[in-house]
Amino acid sequence: MFSRAQVRRVLQRVPGKQRLGVYRFLPFFFVLGGTMEWIMIKLRVGQETFYDVYRRKASERQYQRRLENASETELQPSIK
Repeated sequence: MFSRAQVRRVLQRVPGKQRLGVYRFLPFFFVLGGTMEWIMIKLRVGQETFYDVYRRKASERQYQRRLENASETELQPSIK
């Protein structure tokens, strides 16, 4: 792996320390986040993307909640 001195040396070489300080790494992480989002939208594993799985799971959870609510209302005695 890398030693602490090697990591520190690489981080010191990133420009903008005087003007931006710690925030000089922000553009890198912004691009990294955008790239990850693009991959999650566009990259297909098998037949599905990340968001296809997310939507399917969300609809399954909603369906389960509806079933649970329907069974609860059937079990409650009607009050007259």
